Amino acid sequence: MDISKRTSIMAEDIVFTLNQLGLLKIIQDVYFIAADRKLLERLAQKYPIKEPRVDPSKLHWTPFLTDVKRDKFSIHSKKPSVEAQENRGAGGF
Repeated sequence: MDISKRTSIMAEDIVFTLNQLGLLKIIQDVYFIAADRKLLERLAQKYPIKEPRVDPSKLHWTPFLTDVKRDKFSIHSKKPSVEAQENRGAGGF
């Protein structure tokens, strides 16, 4: 369903909502979105678009941290070579 891909809303939720609003028509197992202007105007009055309300005191930001040991590309996740182990024993680090 194209609407589902564009909005990332599950197709089942879209079908259910359109059916509840009276906008969905099913003909021979094919779904159609159909509505006359009066129905759309009535729905627009009943469900007006509202601006999202955000309470800034409820927002808490923290930086995204990754676990270095689990990152397969990290230098820390690589097994040490035999030479590196020998150099450490000889006063390397």
